[in-house]
Amino acid sequence: MSKYILPVSVFGTVFGCAVLLKNHVTGGPCPSKAKIPGKTVVITGANTGIGKETAKELAKRGGRIIMGCRDMEKCETAAKEIRGQTLNPHVYARHIDLASIKSIRQFAERVNQEEKHVDVLINNAGVMRCPAGKTEDGFDIQFGVNHLGHFLLTNLLLEKLKDSAPSRVVNLTSLAHIVGEIDFNDLNWDNKKFDTKRAYCQSKLANVLFTRELAQRLEGKSSSSVYVCGCSMWVDRFVLCLGSFVIFVLLGLYFILITVLLIVVVTGTGVTVNCLHPGVVATELGRHTGLHQSQFSSSVLSPFFTLLVKGPELGAQPSVYLAVAEELEGVTGCYYDVMMEKEPAPKALDQEVSRRLWEASARLMGLEQAPSAAVPASNGAQEKPSTDPDTKIIVKHPLSVLEQTGMNPGV
Repeated sequence: MSKYILPVSVFGTVFGCAVLLKNHVTGGPCPSKAKIPGKTVVITGANTGIGKETAKELAKRGGRIIMGCRDMEKCETAAKEIRGQTLNPHVYARHIDLASIKSIRQFAERVNQEEKHVDVLINNAGVMRCPAGKTEDGFDIQFGVNHLGHFLLTNLLLEKLKDSAPSRVVNLTSLAHIVGEIDFNDLNWDNKKFDTKRAYCQSKLANVLFTRELAQRLEGKSSSSVYVCGCSMWVDRFVLCLGSFVIFVLLGLYFILITVLLIVVVTGTGVTVNCLHPGVVATELGRHTGLHQSQFSSSVLSPFFTLLVKGPELGAQPSVYLAVAEELEGVTGCYYDVMMEKEPAPKALDQEVSRRLWEASARLMGLEQAPSAAVPASNGAQEKPSTDPDTKIIVKHPLSVLEQTGMNPGV
């Protein structure tokens, strides 16, 4: 019997170390135990993979879950399964095709009409390194689904999110954004040879740029200065009346704390937006990558991938964390590698590129700010479009906007 002790001990030690290493590499479970009873969460691509596990976890935490999917049969099956496993009856399947402007608008209109509030929007759906193809409206399938579709959906739900503040937008991106390039001359690969890897990386860089630009626009209006000035004035008068240096110091520290809290609470619109790289996750998203299709890859490399690659349940934890963590209240415009905040690639920090991408995306999606985005000025020049986050949005068909501006759809 004793001869088996050493081998079993060695195996147990190795297995235990492997589990700990995998947990470290993959990020482990969401550290926040926050519940979200009564909160409404909209998740795209929720019938499989990370999206489905995210929906399940948030349903366990008491949320009202709106699952937006293209395949309604799979979506209904997934929703029924989640309702059964979590005993949460408030899990609903809704149709949305992110490759169709018409479908996105119909989905958003239904959500705006039926839901009293939207507390969290998780832009989860995506495609990866798929063959060359176009969306229903003529955009590159990866750029159209991964970026443009979510750009439009977010804008159409923005007023509902503001009305529900504090609310959150969570965008899923990828570490691949590091090598992405935004080609403003041909965003949709109309004039150059198609490269599926570069197209995917461009769309993921666009996710990060969109996140940062939206966060900046949502913080455009701030009443924090009013509170800061008010507190300072009150402190000064109080100190002058008491004439005590000790009380001055104590009250000063007290009001600094109050001011910081007020700034966090009242800055901007109350809508935060962050993005995340979920890590390397084994889902249907990678079906076009060709991974493990060779004998060498499947037999030799597979064990190492098993150690480093996580399943959908672990892959969903970063999305859950950004959606519910109380410590992230007021945090906006950030990029998370799994559940750790990090600085994105330098290209993703370029404010001029993020502004240009926003304007190009708005034109392609037929979003025009009201009043007219280009009003003739007295000197014959055109005024710069308003970036006021409270400006109402008029939706037009993108082709009509492009024809008016004389732009090539690839710009």
